[in-house]
Amino acid sequence: MDRSRSDVLIMGGGVIGLACALYLLKAGARVRVLEQDTPGAGSSHGNCGTITPSHAGPLTMPGMVGTALRSMLRKDAPLYVDPRLDPERARWLLGFARRCTWRDFQAAGEARGAILARSRALIGELIASDALDCEFEDVGELYVYRDARAVQHDRPHVELLRRLGMDVRVLMGDDVLALEPSLREGVVGGLLHPGDARLRPDRYVAELARRVRELGGAIETGARVDSFVMDGATVSHVRTTGGVFSGDRVVMALGAWSPLVGRLLGIRLPMQPGKGYSLTWQQPPVASPTHSLVLREAAVCVTPWATGYRLGSTMELSGFNEGLNDVRLAALRRGAADYLLEPEGQGEATPWWGWRPMSVDELPIIGPSARWSNLVYATAHGMLGISMSAATGELVANLLAGPAPVLDALPYSPVRFGL
Repeated sequence: MDRSRSDVLIMGGGVIGLACALYLLKAGARVRVLEQDTPGAGSSHGNCGTITPSHAGPLTMPGMVGTALRSMLRKDAPLYVDPRLDPERARWLLGFARRCTWRDFQAAGEARGAILARSRALIGELIASDALDCEFEDVGELYVYRDARAVQHDRPHVELLRRLGMDVRVLMGDDVLALEPSLREGVVGGLLHPGDARLRPDRYVAELARRVRELGGAIETGARVDSFVMDGATVSHVRTTGGVFSGDRVVMALGAWSPLVGRLLGIRLPMQPGKGYSLTWQQPPVASPTHSLVLREAAVCVTPWATGYRLGSTMELSGFNEGLNDVRLAALRRGAADYLLEPEGQGEATPWWGWRPMSVDELPIIGPSARWSNLVYATAHGMLGISMSAATGELVANLLAGPAPVLDALPYSPVRFGL
């Protein structure tokens, strides 16, 4: 038997690739994962670690284009678009702008809400059934406002969640301060999302990798995809820096690298890397928040764990621009200081950056390729890879090994882009 051949070959060992591997293994498939570094080394590692059905609302909403244009003048803006000419980014931005309508906002919100709600339920089940040690806490997430105009601006967010049947509670400023004493005075309101949760994303990914190996899956590290061998309309072999591999089905779960690898297959994926940053402390502050927080005007996410503390978020559309940006890290610190009595953890902070795989319509791309007969996509999850991981894994396993998917797969299908 060819030991390099599998039933399913998964390109990408981040949270999405590993979740797909785990659910496929449970469905009886032989699975091999190809990872260019180590499992979860990309955006799966340094993100905020929140599981957020409450983030069903997409960025594509009226007014976002103006926000993006104004951000070009401020390098510390929560959403920053690099003004330098980049034809690929310009094409993506035009497609994004066309979707900034209330109709698209509602349609994308419904589809995002469905996969987020399904994944939220599955993650809780998976952590319990597979004994995943990742500091999972079912504590909810709290949006905090210091400006009444921002509260008004987020009304469509509240209305969307209520239409989707999600629990969202509107709080007055005094109620927020009573709920979260770690906050400074000056809070005018809040939104409590009781259905949200949190975990340590690095440990969640490590635990997924552990279970994949325990169930007989193979994870090849140091295996960057270099090229493909084709046989007609089939991906016959995948050449990597760690060897040559093949599979009856090939899953593209490469996150932000998907469009780069897609070019090797003659595919133009409508995606852009959205660069995010975080600061992590190994100990939380003494007066640590109880809930995960979104400091709304500053667009800073705060995630406290028993063994650490993280400030994160920001969105920078600057292509595949590597490295830390001190201006944006300083914005995280400054934003947290405006809201919290103790904005930083104890000890030294570890800075991080990573690329999120941003789809032009704010929906993931999941399903079989129309061009290559054995290629399946599982990519473009934006800022919600952790939140959508389990439902994506289940959906890919259902599509490849059955039974019929619980989720309606159509909203996420690559067919909408002719892929």
